[in-house]
Amino acid sequence: MRITRIDFEGKRGHYATAQRRVGAGSAPNVVVVTILTPDQPNGREHHVLADCEDDLRSMAECLQHHLDGCRGTNSDVYGYYAELLRLSDI
Repeated sequence: MRITRIDFEGKRGHYATAQRRVGAGSAPNVVVVTILTPDQPNGREHHVLADCEDDLRSMAECLQHHLDGCRGTNSDVYGYYAELLRLSDI
């Protein structure tokens, strides 16, 4: 089984999707995260290298902050990080 997309739902009106995109040729494999909020209904797209633990951790912090509406603890962020790992090369 291969997971290729994960949907996240935060506080009211805050959503995100994470999708795995495999590069062609020398292009890197990336996880594309789109965050949708009331002030940006078309979303903001973030490209995260699928094999970079630091990038995934940073994106997890960003997701947690935008979806939960506050800066969370390490355990709050880890929940998002664990889900992003499912799409990664790590």
